[in-house]
Amino acid sequence: MKLRPLRDRVVIRRAEGDTRSKGGIVIPDTSQEKPLEAEMIAVGSGARDESGALIVPDVKAGDFILLGKWSGTEVKIDREDLLIMKEADITGIIEKTVAAKNAA
Repeated sequence: MKLRPLRDRVVIRRAEGDTRSKGGIVIPDTSQEKPLEAEMIAVGSGARDESGALIVPDVKAGDFILLGKWSGTEVKIDREDLLIMKEADITGIIEKTVAAKNAA
């Protein structure tokens, strides 16, 4: 993918949602809630403050994040559903524990 977001924008890929309920019922795509977890794909260079100084983004490509339910703009690039949003719409960075890294 050759997409570079501008300024304080980021490109993310939503995590895969569960396709089955806890009881084992298959949930159709149209009824599934969008996951609030995502992986950072690309990050812009950062915003500028009033004096013109560059504010470097707190996130980087490869980070896993939490985002708001209705955040960003959905786009399809190279047959992949992605989301472009401002860095300010990110609620947090998910830190992977050692056990989670070993399980992955």
